[in-house]
Amino acid sequence: MTSHRIGSLAAETLHFTFDGTRYHGRPGDTIASALLANGVRVVGRSFKYHRPRGIMGYGVEEPNALVDVTLNGITTPNLRATTEALVDGMIVRSVNASPTAADDRKGFLDRFAQFLPAGFYYKTFIWPDWHRFEPSIRAMAGLGRLDPRNQPPAQNPQIAAHCDVLVIGGGPAGLHAAQQAMGEGKSVMLVDDQPVIGGSLLSRSAEIDGKPGLEWAATVSADLQANGHRVLTDTTAYGIYDHNLVALWQRRAGQSDAQWRVRAKEIVLAAGAIERPLIFPDNDRPGVMLADAALSYLARHKVLVGRRIVLATNNDRAYPVADALRRAGAAVTIADLRPQASDGALASAKIEAVHGPKGVEAVTISGQRIAADSLLMAGGLTPSVHLYCQAGGKLTYDETIAAFVPRDDLPGIRVVGAAAGQYALTEILSLGGEPHPYAIAPAWPQRDAKGRQWVDFQNDVTVKDIALAERENFRSVEHLKRYTTLGMATDQGKTSNMNGLATMAALTGQTIPQTGTTTYRPPFVPVPFGVVAGRRRGEFFNPVRRLVLEREHRDAGAVFREYGGWLRPAWFGGANAAANIRREAIAARTTVGILDGSPLGKIEVIGADAGALVDYNSYNTLSNLKPSRIRYGFMLTESGVIYDDGVTSKISDEHYVVSCSSGHVAGVVARLEEWRQDRFDPARVFVHNSTPQWATLTASGPNSKALVAALGLGVDLDDAALPHMAFADGQFQAAPARVSRVSFTGDRSYEIAVPSAKAASLLAAMQEAGKPLDAVLMGSEALLLLRAEKGYVIAGKDTDGTTMPQDLGIIGPMQKRQNEYVGRRSLLTDNAQRPDRSHFVGLTVEGDTTLPVGAHGVETLNSKRRSIGFVTSSYDSPTLNRPIALGLIERGMERKGEVIDLVHLGQTFRARIAEPCAFDPEGARLNA
Repeated sequence: MTSHRIGSLAAETLHFTFDGTRYHGRPGDTIASALLANGVRVVGRSFKYHRPRGIMGYGVEEPNALVDVTLNGITTPNLRATTEALVDGMIVRSVNASPTAADDRKGFLDRFAQFLPAGFYYKTFIWPDWHRFEPSIRAMAGLGRLDPRNQPPAQNPQIAAHCDVLVIGGGPAGLHAAQQAMGEGKSVMLVDDQPVIGGSLLSRSAEIDGKPGLEWAATVSADLQANGHRVLTDTTAYGIYDHNLVALWQRRAGQSDAQWRVRAKEIVLAAGAIERPLIFPDNDRPGVMLADAALSYLARHKVLVGRRIVLATNNDRAYPVADALRRAGAAVTIADLRPQASDGALASAKIEAVHGPKGVEAVTISGQRIAADSLLMAGGLTPSVHLYCQAGGKLTYDETIAAFVPRDDLPGIRVVGAAAGQYALTEILSLGGEPHPYAIAPAWPQRDAKGRQWVDFQNDVTVKDIALAERENFRSVEHLKRYTTLGMATDQGKTSNMNGLATMAALTGQTIPQTGTTTYRPPFVPVPFGVVAGRRRGEFFNPVRRLVLEREHRDAGAVFREYGGWLRPAWFGGANAAANIRREAIAARTTVGILDGSPLGKIEVIGADAGALVDYNSYNTLSNLKPSRIRYGFMLTESGVIYDDGVTSKISDEHYVVSCSSGHVAGVVARLEEWRQDRFDPARVFVHNSTPQWATLTASGPNSKALVAALGLGVDLDDAALPHMAFADGQFQAAPARVSRVSFTGDRSYEIAVPSAKAASLLAAMQEAGKPLDAVLMGSEALLLLRAEKGYVIAGKDTDGTTMPQDLGIIGPMQKRQNEYVGRRSLLTDNAQRPDRSHFVGLTVEGDTTLPVGAHGVETLNSKRRSIGFVTSSYDSPTLNRPIALGLIERGMERKGEVIDLVHLGQTFRARIAEPCAFDPEGARLNA
C-alpha cells in the first residue's frame, strides 16, 4: 500500500467491500477516496486490452474507476467511483474484470495489442461473415452488469423553476457573479455539482474580502439563502437546450434524485476547468494521477496518494500542489517539462518510462530512474466549455493558456472564471492583476512518439491509433472520434479530447485551431434514466385515459380496448367480437348507430392571427372558410409526411376549432403552441385545448336525422340550413350544444358536443329517442370497418413514416397554395417527386379470404422477388358481403386494375388494385 489517510480514524466508520475484500472509510468519503485511503491501486480494467487501471481524477473527468454498486440487495451498474458517496454496507465491484480488477483473467488480451489496433473490428470480422463472430464479441462487450431487480419506483420529481440569473458553478467566479446579481436585486439560483460550495477553494488556499477562501464562500452561500435565493449542491447542469432551457440533475441524500428544468433571463457559466493528463510512455499505470486530483484527495479527505511522488508539469500550478504534498509528509520530485524550472525541480524533463506492472514503482526521467509510488500529471487546464458549446457557442484557441476558450458571449449566456480561461483570483474577482499568472509550455504528443502512449484511457486509444487514423485519411476530428473511439467512453473525452486533437494536429502539420473540435452534446455526465423519466414510469408512463361515460358503456355491455391512449368501447354485446361488430356495422348502414367520439380533439385557436396560424399548421387553406363551416385537411411534419388528419370548424375570423385524432391531441396542441411562439406574435393568437371540457356523441346512419330531431336541440336540421360539413349551435338541458354534420362512415352523420357534465344525460336521451328508430350503440371496431368501406384514411395506420399528401392523390393545395405552411418545401424535393412512391389504394380480393394486415405485395424481377408495398387495413365487409382491403403499393395509382400477388407467413393471396372507396363512391348516402 502506498496511499494512506493522514490523522486518526474518525469516530464513525463506514464499512464496505471492494471485489470481495472488506475495507473501511469515513463519512464524507467517495468510493474513490476510501479505496485510495485503503491503498487499493487497481480499481478496473480498460475496455479493449483489459490493462490494469487506477484512479486518475477526482470528479466527473475520471475515465478509469467505474464500479457496480450493490446496496440493500440492488445493484446499480457503471457508477463513477470518484463521484459516488460512500455508504455503509456498500458492496462495490470493478467492471470489465473477472474475478477481480487486480487479477483479471482477460488481462492476457494486452499481449495481442499489436493485432488489435483502432478499427480492427471493422476489417477483421467482415470475412467470412460478421454473424459468425457476433455472439462472442457481444459477450465480451459492455461495461457493468444490469440487475433486473433494479427497478426504482416512479418517485423522481420533475421541478420547473424560473429566475433572473442562473449561476452554474459554485467556485469563486460563480459565487462572485451570484453576489453581484443579488446586489442588483435580481433573483438568483446557484448550482454546483459538489456537496460543498467553494470550487477550487476547497483544495487551494486563498484570501477573499479579508477572509479565508472557504469562509468567504460559506458566507456568500449563506447570504444568498438568507435573502430567498436558491443554492443547490450535489446538482449537475447536464444540458442546455432550445431557448436556454437548462436541465439539472440533483442528488438528494435520503430522497429520490430530482430533475430541474430551469429558464433564466441570464445564465452565468462558471463551470471551471479540468486538468489535462500528459502524454508519455505507459502513462496509464495505476498510480499515475492528475495533480489537482491528488491535491483534492489530500485537502478534502486527508488522503495522501503516495509517499515518494514524481510530479510532472508544464505549468506553474503544480508547484503549490507539491508544497501541500510535502507538508503532508511526502517526498516530491518535480519534473518540469519546460527549459526553465523553479529551484529544486528537474528542468527540460522528459518522462521516458513508467515502471511497475500493476502500479507505479519507478519513473525514468531524462535517462535517470527515480523510485516512486505515484506519478502526478499537471498538463494544464482545459476550460469546461461543454454547456457553452451545447448552446451554440464557438471556440477560439488561446495560445497563452494552450486551450480553447469561448469566443463570444451568447444571448442570455456569459462565461466567467476558469471556464473562460481566467485562472487567477484577481482576474476572476475583477481586482486587476496579471491575466494569466501561470506560465505554461505546450506539451503535446509528437509525430515521432515512441512506445505506447495513452490518450483515451478507458477506450485504450493510443498515439499510434491516432497515427493510424491519419494514415487511413480519417483526419477530421469527427472521423477520428468514430474510427478510434477517442472521446466516446463514459467520460466523453473530458481528459482525452484535447490531447487527441493536438495529436492529430501534430500528425497532419496543422495548427490545433485548424484541426478543430468535436461537437459537444448533452448530457455533460451520464444521467440516470429514472431522473429523466421522472414519474413517467409504469402506469404513469402512459396513463389510461378514460371516457366520462365509461360506466354507462360498461353497463351497456361494452368490451373495452385502447385506442390512441384512450380506453374506449371496441364493441357491445359480449365476447363474440366478429358477430357483434358485424351487427353494429349493419345497423349503422341501415338504421342508426350511436358512437362516443369524445376523445377527438377540440383545440381552440383564438385571436387576430388565428386564421394565419391554422393555415400555417395545415396542408389545406382553412382561413377562407365561411363561419359555421367545416373543412377536412391534413397536418404535415416538416419533412412533408402526413402527421394527422381531421376537420377544422370556423366560428369566426378570429376563432377556429381544430379537431384531430384522439391519440394526437397533445401533439397537435404542442405544434400549434410551438408555431404560435416561434412564428407569430403570441399576443395575437392563443391556443386552448378544450377536449376534456366537451363530450361528443355521434349519430350515424339513415335514421340519424330523425334521432337528432327528437332531442329538441333547437337547431334547424334542414339540409339547406345545416348542410354536410357545417355546424350549428343549440342547447341541451339549458347547456350549450353544438351539432356538426361530419361523417367518418360515409352515411349521414351528426356529432353532438355538450359539456362533459351533460354526457350521461345526452346518451340516455339519444338511446331513448333511438328506440323506435332501431338505434344501436356502436364501438370503435365497427366505425373502423365502415370507414374502410369508404376508403377513408387513418393517419398512422394507412400511412407510414414516408407518406405524403400526393401519395393519397390529394395534390390541390400543393399546386395552388403559394404561401408557406409546415412541410411545404419538403413536398417539392426530388424524393417527394419520385415516380416510384407508394400510393394509397384499395385492394379487391380474389376469393373470399380476408387479407392479413401487413401482407406484402410482391413482384419478381430478374428471378428475385421484392416487396412493392403492404396491406394497411383489411376487413370482411358486411355491407358488400366480401373482403375489402387498403394498402400502400408502389406506383399504385398507375396500376389500378392490375392483379398482384401478396404473401404473408408462407401464404400467397391475390388482389386487384382498385380505388380506395369500395362503397357508395358517389357519396349519395351523405345526404340520404
